[in-house]
Amino acid sequence: MNNMNAQDEQFALFHNKSAHEKVEYFKRDGRVFDMVISQQLDRSFLDTIYNITNMLRDISKTKEGAVFLQSLLPHKRAMLYFAQPSSRTFLSFENACHLLGMRTSEIRDTSVSSEVKGESSDDSLRTFSSYTDLIIMRHKERDSAERAAWLLNTFSNRPVPVINGGSGADQHPTQAILDIYTLQRSFHLQGGLDRKTILMVGDLKRGRTVRSLSYLMKNYKDMRLIFAAPKAFQMEKDILEFLDEHKIAYTIETESMERVLPLADAIYMTRIQDEHDAGSGASGRVDISKFKLRLEHMNKVKSSAVILHPFPRRDEIDVAIDPDPRAKYWREERNGMWTRAALIAFIFNVHEEILQYDGPMPIKRF
Repeated sequence: MNNMNAQDEQFALFHNKSAHEKVEYFKRDGRVFDMVISQQLDRSFLDTIYNITNMLRDISKTKEGAVFLQSLLPHKRAMLYFAQPSSRTFLSFENACHLLGMRTSEIRDTSVSSEVKGESSDDSLRTFSSYTDLIIMRHKERDSAERAAWLLNTFSNRPVPVINGGSGADQHPTQAILDIYTLQRSFHLQGGLDRKTILMVGDLKRGRTVRSLSYLMKNYKDMRLIFAAPKAFQMEKDILEFLDEHKIAYTIETESMERVLPLADAIYMTRIQDEHDAGSGASGRVDISKFKLRLEHMNKVKSSAVILHPFPRRDEIDVAIDPDPRAKYWREERNGMWTRAALIAFIFNVHEEILQYDGPMPIKRF
């Protein structure tokens, strides 16, 4: 029995389009309007966000600069629609909006919205677009942000930008932006991100952060990926096919993370995504002991390497590693607020004012 309504069928037709077609759909006047999938992020865009982010950080360090930033978007309102638990992503987006002077509203539990009365998420989103100028959303369902952007662009008489703050086990493009920023900043004295080897460890199958970051490797030269995980958690076929299509080198390691540690310029650790087990406890039956970073492993890690983690962390990185200068994950976390503010400024086309700011500036330090 087919339970799809006409709107579902129309979205299914859109969803089956190529990533290239969707990228064009999420633009207005040739510029990014919605930020939904990582395939939207090309080298020029990432470099622009890098520059905006660096300026934002410097400008905000003076009182005059902070006041200037808050004068950019005080006439705009943002809705943070987080139907999935979050702390870092929510807080970084909320503070990114406040940095730019935006007011925010929030729904962090659909049980306190009209969806508990039977309202569809589509109708909820159209309601949000009536009151706000930007919707930032996080949802447990795949393609939720894609559907939201499609819906508002197709049916709403007041389309507003949609930013994907994480959708199911599939996409998390703004995490990929802040990860790239962190890598660029970490390697700025080592020739940048080109020609680096990135080791991704953990639940690669269901980790939307590693999936999104993998898509971005096409923007950099001579990159190599190493996927270290038990077979049950290895990277999905669609990402491997994408890497093959773009001639990006990768290797798969299913026995032990330890033996590939010396090869890595960056180590990207992730937790096991057991929230996707649906109560089966299947993840707990997989041996992940050889895919955890311990203090005794650090003598095998390059002195110039960086260690990242999107958080939340369990025991896949020993807390004894935190003071090591190669551990960049707390800096990575802070970068989320700055890069997301840069993205919002770009979407609302006030980024040039940031880049051209000539007020008081502190001495730059990396």
